[in-house]
Amino acid sequence: MEDHKSEKIGAPVGERSSNEAENEFYIDPAKEVKLLAKLDLAFTPIIMLVYLSCFLDRSNIGNVKVAGMLTDIHATDQQFSTAVSIFYATYVTFETPAAILMKKLTPRVILSTLCVVWSLTTIFTGFIHNIGGLYATRLILGACEAGLFPCLNLYLTMVYRREEQAKRVSYLFCCTALSGAFGGLLAYALLQMDGVSGVAGWRWVYIIEGLFSIVIALAVWFGLPTDPTKAWFLNAEEREMMRFRNAQRAEYLGSDKFDWAEVRAAIRDPKLYLSGLIQFMQDILLYGFSTFLPSILKAMKYDTLQSNYLTIPVYIWGAISFLFIAWLSDRYQIRGPFVIFANIFGIVGYILLLTVDKNGVKYFATYLCAIAVYVGPGINLTWLNVNIAPHYRRATAIGLQQTMGNTAGIVAGQIYRTAPYKLGNSFSLGALCVSQLLIAAKVLYVRRENRLKDDIA
Repeated sequence: MEDHKSEKIGAPVGERSSNEAENEFYIDPAKEVKLLAKLDLAFTPIIMLVYLSCFLDRSNIGNVKVAGMLTDIHATDQQFSTAVSIFYATYVTFETPAAILMKKLTPRVILSTLCVVWSLTTIFTGFIHNIGGLYATRLILGACEAGLFPCLNLYLTMVYRREEQAKRVSYLFCCTALSGAFGGLLAYALLQMDGVSGVAGWRWVYIIEGLFSIVIALAVWFGLPTDPTKAWFLNAEEREMMRFRNAQRAEYLGSDKFDWAEVRAAIRDPKLYLSGLIQFMQDILLYGFSTFLPSILKAMKYDTLQSNYLTIPVYIWGAISFLFIAWLSDRYQIRGPFVIFANIFGIVGYILLLTVDKNGVKYFATYLCAIAVYVGPGINLTWLNVNIAPHYRRATAIGLQQTMGNTAGIVAGQIYRTAPYKLGNSFSLGALCVSQLLIAAKVLYVRRENRLKDDIA
């Protein structure tokens, strides 16, 4: 297995072996299963809702494009592509600083503050009247949403062991898919409000979705504890188990005190750059597909409402397939080969989109693409999580990896310009093929590293 060796867990909480000096910790597996279920029940809904809110507010621009927004603000298709891309100019700038500052500012403060600001920005987007207003709101939105994903990901590493993380990170990327499904359904419903109080339907999409996000910000503030080991919903025994789990993690994570040497170590690590390049290639698909799927469907001669609601089952399928593959990845502690496997479906899907004329077959191809779109970025991020420690080295690596990956959003906005989007689909196909080579290279590199560590041990 290319990632790591599993930890050993044994006796009930509180019991120690005679070689206590070796600092080994034991937790009753049955009790730990119950603890994990409790953590999932408490944290997962909040984490999923805030990321759903984030991606909904980011990607709804694809839903409103086909509903007359460009005509109302007197914008061209090229200006729309620029508006999509400009979001990532501020997004990639603020990702790494946000990840490094999370512990100092505390997760609850930084996440709830960012959520409130991007919610208000989304609401204000419903009142713009020209392309300049759209550019301004997209820049602010990018700056605010930049910190969310790296901070949520780091928070998960504070709660879960590395062999538990792929499944939980998959929840975030499932929200990316579900935001498309929910966004398509919500846009379909809100577009029916076209003309209510003299307001265009696309404006209602921004206003209502922004109000929804403010409610989520309150849930983050009140529901996400700064220190997971002291969460209000845990009893005394469960808090003790959490402290033991932290001690177990500390044995392979090392110190969580800030040290510039850890930042420099992250920057010098070849795994960061391999992971960042893979993320860049996979994110070309993620941002192109999630933003432009309604437009791709409309190019298949579906009308405005159909091109929104037909996205719903595609996104749901993407979420289901990702959950299943993430479960397998955690089960077998293998990352890279599962991304390669998922990408094969995407390659076939994009080939069909480029070469087939029948709309039914092309619509089926979007389901194949959805498998690669969500599995790749999610499993690749987990792969980096479990191979870099301690905290600030990981925080730096995650921030930089996400910065490299999210520059793909700038590219995605420029390659999906005009129907039938052959340039965008061709570029996505090429990105998948390059990603396959990079993943194979990283698998070989990590296996070589692990062999060297075993030889030293």
